[in-house]
This record gives sequence, structure tokens and C-alpha cells, in this order.
Amino acid sequence: MAKTWTKFPHSDKRFLYTPAILKKSWDRLHRGDAEPLPKNDGVIDAWIAFHAGSFQEAAELGERAGADGVNVANKSQAIYANYLESADRRKLELFDEVAARAERLQKDQPKNANAYYWQAYALGRYAQGISITKALTQGIGGKVKAALETTLKLAPKHADAHIALGAYHAEVIDKVGAMIGGLTYGAKKDVALKNYQTALKLNPDSAIARIEYANGLVMLEGKKALQQAEQLYAEAAGCEPMDAMEKLDVEQARAEIED
Repeated sequence: MAKTWTKFPHSDKRFLYTPAILKKSWDRLHRGDAEPLPKNDGVIDAWIAFHAGSFQEAAELGERAGADGVNVANKSQAIYANYLESADRRKLELFDEVAARAERLQKDQPKNANAYYWQAYALGRYAQGISITKALTQGIGGKVKAALETTLKLAPKHADAHIALGAYHAEVIDKVGAMIGGLTYGAKKDVALKNYQTALKLNPDSAIARIEYANGLVMLEGKKALQQAEQLYAEAAGCEPMDAMEKLDVEQARAEIED
């Protein structure tokens, strides 16, 4: 992690949490990832850096904190890679590191839901980077699906895992069609839609749930879903961000609307 990461461009005092305020705001901030409140002060410090948008510092503090800090290190690196890393090759390397670290954590903490979720997220974004079709032929799709299903077995209210599983079904169907998608990869349109809807019920303030649901609708239903997708994007752009990651989600929605 020697290379300096690009700075978060929307710093805001509202995203600077003290340990006490972080604990009070924890449930709202982590409604998406169902991450339990850490007991270790070093891990709390890493999450404070993450929510403020100091992603590199958060990743380094998380790694230093041992197994209990791996989820914050992975989330920081994955969100940074997704939104702020501009070099495609470096982005893939960062996702690859997250997936490998998450897989090691599964061996140390087999009941840690986010050890599976961050593996799935990183592999899913990696797959988008190399092309979904290529990723499916490499067996990455099956790994993503299995990791997300394990996440939801361990944490049924993990809204972000519901979003990601919806995206898995939608992207597979979009790339290989409903019949091959269903027979070969277990991808189903009704399951995708149900996952997106569940995510929004679990995390009603989420911009990213709306963005991904909109994208999924267009992949699954084409032009007839455009109006609903535009409405979801407008709602996402109007969401009130509580931290740096949510701010990046909202900015993504605004950029999409302007296009």
C-alpha cells in the first residue's frame, strides 16, 4: 500500500465522528453492511477515518489492528478503488488484494459475514473491470454468488449483500440471457428484483440501493424500465449523506442524471 491514494474530494465536517458520536450513529451508518460495533479502540479509529473519507489511513489502521480490523481495511480499499482510483490496472490490483484478504479472514473468522461480503464485492467489481462474460468463464461468478449467499445466511439483514446478489442475477441475465443465465448460473429475474426491493426495505435511506436497483431494472427490463430507473436516480441524488462513502454514492447519482 506504499503508493499514495487519491484524496477524497468532498471533505465535510459532518463526516468527522468522535468515538462517542460514532457509537450513537453506528446503526444508521452500518445499516447497509450490518457490521457489528467493534470493541477494539484501534478498529474504532479506523472506522472514524473511513467515515471521514481518509480511506488510505483507514485501510492502514485496519490492517494494523489484526483480524478484527480486516473488514474496515477491506471496505476502505474497495470503496476507494471503486470510486477514486483512476488507473484501471491499479483498480484491479486493489480489488484482488481485498478478495484475497477477505478469503484469509474467512478461515480465521468463519462466522464473520463481511469476510464473505467483501470477497464478493471485490470479485464482482473485478469482474466488471475485466468484463462479466470473461469473469463467468473464469468461474468468478460462481464464487461471487456463493460468497453472497453465505453472507446472507450469517446476516439475513445485510442490505448491501441483497443489493449485490440482485446485481449478480441482473448482470448474468443481461450478458448471457435468461435461459442460459438460469440453467448455467442460477440467475433469475424475479430473484434479482426481490433482492433489490429487500435491500431498500432494510436500508430506506440508501442512495446506492436505488442506483443499483435502477441499473438492474434497465438490464432486466430494458426501455420500459427507464422511467422508474430515472425516478430511482432522482431519489438517490436527493439522499442525505452521513459519511464519505454515502457522499460518493450521491455524487454518482447526480453525475448520472446530468449525463
